[in-house]
Amino acid sequence: MLVLLPPSEGKAASESGAPLALDTLSLPGLSAARERAVAALIAVSTGDPDTAAAVLGLTPGLRGELARNAVLRTAPALPAGELYTGVLYDALGLATLDAAAQARAEESLLVFSGLWGALRISDRVPPYRCSGGVKLPPLGALGGYWRGPLGEVLPVAAGDGLVLDLRSTAYAALWRPTGELASRTATVRVLHERVVGGVSKRSVVSHFNKATKGRLVRDLLEDGAQPGSPAELVEALRELKYTVEAAEPAPGKPWALDVVVSEL
Repeated sequence: MLVLLPPSEGKAASESGAPLALDTLSLPGLSAARERAVAALIAVSTGDPDTAAAVLGLTPGLRGELARNAVLRTAPALPAGELYTGVLYDALGLATLDAAAQARAEESLLVFSGLWGALRISDRVPPYRCSGGVKLPPLGALGGYWRGPLGEVLPVAAGDGLVLDLRSTAYAALWRPTGELASRTATVRVLHERVVGGVSKRSVVSHFNKATKGRLVRDLLEDGAQPGSPAELVEALRELKYTVEAAEPAPGKPWALDVVVSEL
């Protein structure tokens, strides 16, 4: 099973440690594209600050992120599993997994990134600011930039197993499974069900969407479940006491799973 995760805007930093070594990162087929992206981000971030802030979508309070980008090659790097600190990663709690679940996480989790393409959680990279929706000169829109390199590497990484795609829209644009691989892919939407005036209503959640997805992945890792298809994933989640609704899609299309929660 390959689990595709979004990154988070929040990132940890380390005061010591070895700097970035691009040739040590997993998915080496992405190395050349990563090198170009790093060079482009450094060039933008060390140029005119107003232009850089506009390109990267930084508010005045976030301009300090340019300094982080400027030292990408020399700043201490840390594992991606420690780098990302957002809601999903707090709920996932990688640091508190037991050894067996941690090993499964290192094998199955892939974090998507506008700068790195995709990372294993053991890949060591420095903190940075570059979202997947950025148009980074001279590379252009990062969604389009990464589509080719990821399209060559990720089908191999997925093998003949299940792909659980939990990415947000901006990062789903970097690569989409196609053909037979798409039929082995499942996406997840989180719905909040509540009773209002005696009537059951459902709504899509945002903040708690991330937390639910983090808990869902943690539960799968701790359970040791190894579903080989979207249908088996549905059964595994139901065994873990999740309320899941799904219908088999047309051939060549991913499964769309609704996970229904009554408490946030």
